[in-house]
Amino acid sequence: MSDAARPTEPIASIEHYRDLLERLNRDWRIEGYVAADGSLARRALYQVRRVLARLLGPQETFNSEVVQLVNTLAPILSSLEQVERYREALAARERRMETAFDQLRAEQQELRTTVAVLRQSHHDLTRELSNVRRGGPSGPPDSSPEGGAEAPPLRTGTSSEALSAKYVGFEDQFRGAPAEIAARQREYVEIFAGASDVLDIGCGRGEFLALLEERGVRARGIDVNDSMVEVCVQKGLEASKADALDYLRAQPAGSLGGLLAAQVVEHLDPAYLTNLLDAAYAALRPGAPIVLETINPACWFAFFESYVRDITHVRPLHPDTLKFLLQASGFGGVEIRYQAPYPEHHKLQRVAPAIGDAAETLNANVDKLNSLLFTYLDYAAIARRT
Repeated sequence: MSDAARPTEPIASIEHYRDLLERLNRDWRIEGYVAADGSLARRALYQVRRVLARLLGPQETFNSEVVQLVNTLAPILSSLEQVERYREALAARERRMETAFDQLRAEQQELRTTVAVLRQSHHDLTRELSNVRRGGPSGPPDSSPEGGAEAPPLRTGTSSEALSAKYVGFEDQFRGAPAEIAARQREYVEIFAGASDVLDIGCGRGEFLALLEERGVRARGIDVNDSMVEVCVQKGLEASKADALDYLRAQPAGSLGGLLAAQVVEHLDPAYLTNLLDAAYAALRPGAPIVLETINPACWFAFFESYVRDITHVRPLHPDTLKFLLQASGFGGVEIRYQAPYPEHHKLQRVAPAIGDAAETLNANVDKLNSLLFTYLDYAAIARRT
């Protein structure tokens, strides 16, 4: 076996080295020792070793020098022992700090969610106050209206207005920071190179609109979330609150030079989605691109970790399904582009063939599970208006 293939020997303990030092100091003499009450055979062996000691005098001298050198270095053992104790103390401290960091990270996520919800609530209150100053709706009616009429029922927590405040925090915590989203969407920019009048449906915080602006592509966004639209406007981007289907149906035929909907179609019911694709086909110019990005439900991890987590999701869309829907609406050249690969080092690991014939079967099962559980988290269906 080569040195490269030889397994690494475990490092001996300090107690082991102390035992070696004790034996070295005891046994370095060739003639050895014999106890006063030793047997006749031991006394005879001792005499033989004395004769050998005279013949091997240089060897014994060498042994003596080696033992002296080792004894000189012996205090290092004490230092090593202290180093080992210090290393164990550092390891324990590192574990405590990691636990503390985990707690801080969890608290940070909670704070991000709380701040996002408070920010949205502040925006809502600001709009209500503006309406009151302009003589608009002044909030909930008096609990005892004149004439004895019943007050209208309060809005439930399931209304879109109530949900939007919390969903901003959800996006911040689980979808990713704006820089992360921009990095993922940057690869779509080339698809819209040279285009104009691009529409971003569900523009969110405006990451893609900003990317297109950098490339000199004129674009605008729509979103149903007031807070998202306000974020875009504050960045100087063109965005407005609108329902996607109503907005597309209001556009002149062939007026749009491209359309992007990132992480949107999984929020739509099938009838709405098919109508949306038909309206998009009518609004786009011939040759204009359409990009629909969504979660990849063919990856079980993406489905159970990302899709199920979001309560606003309506229906997962298999890549084959979305491709068919685009083709059925008249789009051509449909391409499915997979994104966000699951990290290789987190996948199920194959075993070495050395464990026997079962390794081939086991590895085949590992590959099959990885192809179902851990592939690509997202995909984009890319097509063009024919």
